Amino acid sequence: MVQAIPKPITLEEFLQLPETKPASEFIDGQIIQKPMPQGKHSALQGDFVPAVNQVLRQERIARAFPELRCTFGGRSIVPDVVVFTWERIPRDNSGKVADRVLIAPDWTIEILSPDRSQTKVIRNILHCLNYSTQMGWLIDPYEELIFVYRSDRTIAIFEQPQDRIPVPDFASSLELTVGQIFSWLED
Repeated sequence: MVQAIPKPITLEEFLQLPETKPASEFIDGQIIQKPMPQGKHSALQGDFVPAVNQVLRQERIARAFPELRCTFGGRSIVPDVVVFTWERIPRDNSGKVADRVLIAPDWTIEILSPDRSQTKVIRNILHCLNYSTQMGWLIDPYEELIFVYRSDRTIAIFEQPQDRIPVPDFASSLELTVGQIFSWLED
């Protein structure tokens, strides 16, 4: 039996497809569906967004968004959390948050899931950094550590409960420790 080789798809064609649950991403010409988030992932994501917004959104410094599709640099990715500085939040003609985001976030946060390749997640963070993202975090709930990727490509690991995790300059009023983030798994 001869199998047909699927015709390659373009980014524009991908963006016309219906959304999937969980989300699919377009990376290097391939459609890759993210795994369904599990409990640890959901708990961390669910608490991270309001923790950021409580500090940064009230002052109109920045805003965090969960699972927001960002299309730029030939890819369409859906990081677990993205943060945009206030003046860079994509807006429509009426001044409301736009549905389509065609720029890189200022800060990208990924939470490792058991069925997700750490390499693919890191590649998405590095892609963001290539397009002006100031910082990327990879939160590993199983090892209880956080990798911080800076725009200059330096990487640091934080794993002690008292470690204060670096944030982008615009978020300097936000103070988060390793212990605080992983305590969200207990509540």
